Amino acid sequence: MIWLVLVIVLAAFLSWYLFVRPMNHFTKMGVKQHRPRPFFGNQLKLTFQQQSFLEFIEDIYNYFPGSRYGGVYQFIAPLLIIRDPDLIRQICIKDFDHFTDHRNFFDIESDPLVAGNLFALKGQKWREMRATLSGSFTSSKMKNMFHLMNEAAENFVNHFIDKKENLVEIELKDAFTRYTNDVIATTAFGIKVDSMADPENEFYVMGKKTTNVSGLLTTLKFFGAMIIPKLFKILKIKFFSDDILAFFRSIVNQSIKFREEKNIVRPDMINQLLEVRNGFKQDVKSQEEIILDTGFATVKESAHLGKFKQLKNLTNDDITAQALLFFFAGFDSISTVICFGSYELAVNKDVQDKLREEIRETHESNNGKLTYESLLKMKYMDMVVSETLRKWPPAGGTDRVVTQPYTIEPLTPDESPVHLKVGDVIFFPTIGYHRDPAYYPDPLKFDPERFSDENKGSIPPYAYTPFGVGPRNCIGSRFALLEVKAMFYHLILNFEIVPIKTSKIPLKLSTKSLNPLAEGGFWFGLKRVSNDVQ
Repeated sequence: MIWLVLVIVLAAFLSWYLFVRPMNHFTKMGVKQHRPRPFFGNQLKLTFQQQSFLEFIEDIYNYFPGSRYGGVYQFIAPLLIIRDPDLIRQICIKDFDHFTDHRNFFDIESDPLVAGNLFALKGQKWREMRATLSGSFTSSKMKNMFHLMNEAAENFVNHFIDKKENLVEIELKDAFTRYTNDVIATTAFGIKVDSMADPENEFYVMGKKTTNVSGLLTTLKFFGAMIIPKLFKILKIKFFSDDILAFFRSIVNQSIKFREEKNIVRPDMINQLLEVRNGFKQDVKSQEEIILDTGFATVKESAHLGKFKQLKNLTNDDITAQALLFFFAGFDSISTVICFGSYELAVNKDVQDKLREEIRETHESNNGKLTYESLLKMKYMDMVVSETLRKWPPAGGTDRVVTQPYTIEPLTPDESPVHLKVGDVIFFPTIGYHRDPAYYPDPLKFDPERFSDENKGSIPPYAYTPFGVGPRNCIGSRFALLEVKAMFYHLILNFEIVPIKTSKIPLKLSTKSLNPLAEGGFWFGLKRVSNDVQ
């Protein structure tokens, strides 16, 4: 009997030590924290798919009204939530050298194509890879690449025009991932595919498999990789299956071999990396022509990265890792933005009509041909896309890891110095800023006028961060904005996006996927409109 009592006491002590004791981390630091649950911390509902990831992030932002920061727990791992735009600027720009890295995900040895991409790289290796990749995303490179995107957008819309139907009912997520798949295939891998005409092409099928992050097991794997990376390293757990990794390795290796044997040069990312590997130094500044940029949401490359050398000992796996990241982000995130934008246009007919009017004026003034410059001169188009990114940011938040000891000094009587040590994690809840009525009155209203020339100057700079802030912002913001705008241009010119019987209005976010999705899908109709100029 005594042994049973001892076992129970020991189990109780271990449970307290492992799962309860860590939950007072922020209290001991003098930081407000939201009441956590043992083991699950503040994400019980998220873990059991009772809440979407975007809703979770918005909730943790709203836990601490009036505070610059607060503490929550992902399971037993503490996260310091940063709520104040001035503090965002201080951490992400002024004191960036103390917060250079993202959290660990997967081990470079057991999962090199995940751990070796730009997002996951750390320290000097990240700086050098960022400097190496920067030349792929200059305004000059985007202008040279635009015809590839535009062709893919035209092919997509022509597929529905050729149906000769007055109203076509489609699930937008499935449709738009086919468009983004084709854009990524041609601009990153140099492969031409038409996923509308050939819906089961291997590139698209593998893309769907790569970006499928739904299900409880995937959720646990995602958070487990962040919270207990050492265990994942020991067990050699991979984020992607072997067939996915083998497919992308094969595609990149074949593309590199063909280009080198035939001296093929294409305006894409693989070519950029091959040039660096072959000793050609990219001068990013010289490629930044004084031309129109892609829009209000565009983030600029940090000036201080230019002092870092570009990698020259790039392996094919290094190139594949960057291409896989580019594919993952482009395939899913950009299609998600287009889906939410289409939803808002469908339920806000006045906005859609006004956008169509601007598109028609541009179409007619350019004799029915879309150019890079004419697309980027469209002010209302940029307002619509900017507002879509505000209300529905594809990445609801992002993190940083403390790489040097740092102290957040108090500014108000209720604050104490917050001493952060190496390895601590801070989190920026993007959707929280974007939906805070202090920055955006009536934040759930879709209102592109927030981004008019008259109004956009009143938006606090660091309260609008759809592509992140500072040196670790999204390197592909220009690419994403250009791709979204090209699709809306051709789609709204030829069709009206309308609700149908299966449309879910108001939209409810799915709790089954870490990616932002609509519960039941984005079901809408494309209603043909007539144009005098085609």
